[in-house]
Amino acid sequence: MTRLSPSPALPGRLLRAGALLAPLALLGGCGGGTPLTFDLAALPGQARAGTAARSIVVSEPVGLQPMEADRIIVREPGGSLSFLGGGQWADRLPRLIQTRVIQSLENTGRLRSVSRPGDKVPSDYQLVSEIREFDINSGTGEAVVDLSAKLIAEGSGRVVNARVFTARVPVQKVDPQSAAAGLDAALSQVLADLVRWVNTSR
Repeated sequence: MTRLSPSPALPGRLLRAGALLAPLALLGGCGGGTPLTFDLAALPGQARAGTAARSIVVSEPVGLQPMEADRIIVREPGGSLSFLGGGQWADRLPRLIQTRVIQSLENTGRLRSVSRPGDKVPSDYQLVSEIREFDINSGTGEAVVDLSAKLIAEGSGRVVNARVFTARVPVQKVDPQSAAAGLDAALSQVLADLVRWVNTSR
């Protein structure tokens, strides 16, 4: 593993199905080999249950500096953080999560539109979030995803609703494949709760 303090952030992930994304192989990783590149999955499409007449813009999540990179993070029992060698995400983690949140919301068919701030699409609400934890806890043997979110009314800036979403999934061992699969499963739980929360918040 690579300690975070001396290591630069590198951009960067394996498909959920487990196939290596050869075109996305990037320089980096430990031991001089090319790290495996992993992706995170959006929630699948669902039958429409009535489209809401509102639009949402999804901001890129913020997080501590280690969370801003594309590396898989391991949290040691003493609290120190390490980059897991041999694996990376397909993009910077905040941008990858933003994309999967947008796709998950779109797939429900419940909103008029879901966009990014740079799209300049008029919206009723803005979804802002913070990545509080997205790592493998080596002490408990779990993949942990902890995301705080606020739904803000555009124009007034009023916080309509706020909530923290957390999921923990056991991992068999701390290696790139197990870590990526565990974090993907934990994020899926968080996305399911987040999407339901957004669609029912008023």
